[in-house]
Amino acid sequence: MMPDQSQFPLQKQGRFYLAEGGTETELMYKYGFEFDHFALFPLLENPAAVETLRGMYRRYLEVVARQGLCALMGGLDYRASPDWGALLGYSPAGLAEATQRSIAFLKELAKEFAADIPEILIQGLVGPRGDAYERNEAITVNEAEDYHSVQLTTLKAAEVDLALAITFSNVPEAIGAARAAARIGIPLAVSLSLDSRSTLNSGESLADAIATIDSATEQTVEFYSINCSHPIEYEPAIEDADWIHRVRGVRPNASKMDKMALCEIGHLEAGDPVELGRLCGDLARRYPHMDIWGGCCGTWDVHLEEIARHIVAAQAPSETC
Repeated sequence: MMPDQSQFPLQKQGRFYLAEGGTETELMYKYGFEFDHFALFPLLENPAAVETLRGMYRRYLEVVARQGLCALMGGLDYRASPDWGALLGYSPAGLAEATQRSIAFLKELAKEFAADIPEILIQGLVGPRGDAYERNEAITVNEAEDYHSVQLTTLKAAEVDLALAITFSNVPEAIGAARAAARIGIPLAVSLSLDSRSTLNSGESLADAIATIDSATEQTVEFYSINCSHPIEYEPAIEDADWIHRVRGVRPNASKMDKMALCEIGHLEAGDPVELGRLCGDLARRYPHMDIWGGCCGTWDVHLEEIARHIVAAQAPSETC
């Protein structure tokens, strides 16, 4: 028997969620903090980094409040899984404690905006076992289920509203994570990343990946999204078909540059925030069911403001949360 599992809220007319932007790239390139293996949670032990993070998240939440949206906050525990934790020198107990601290940090900030934002939900970010830009074909469904069970169990104990398997580009790993979440009893969504070919790194189309994951998991995935891809990468994969209604939103990269090139340039590529917002608004206009937005690499409050402004204008909601 499966454990009781709460469900993430379904779409509601006029209600939109805004997630944060690319926390790692903002903190690294704009504020000069260094962190190993793209892992943010160790910085919660650094008072200066904590204060900078508070300022960043407050600016994000101010955008949410100003635009009359709801918030879906995450962003510190992307690497808080066993292999990455071991590389960083964390014991299993220490890693669980760090994850709990990451979620507590978000919940503390959320309280500051409780009177200004109608609904603030907290999500844990579950990154892939390997590097997000590699194919990671070696992992099997069963291995992925075992591996991601560790972080998902901690996130359930932390009482998050959603676990988001983010920047996944491998179908078996997504299936394993979804099966683990269903067994543990925590709502999980899957955010897929597309490359310059507009496919997953492993070669599947977005449509085929969603169909395969849903078939293998009895549609226990709450919803799908797209992240770490610029509109020039994901737009060719979008089609007016039944499967698109399983996709509730997008968290785009700021820059049109290839992902590997972005990793090598050593500075922040902010792209064109106004154009990015307009492109998101165009997508929202074509697919009004999409209600979860945000940013990824190179984005923060300036980009989020433009994205929020354009999706609100595109869908002209009649009510807020």
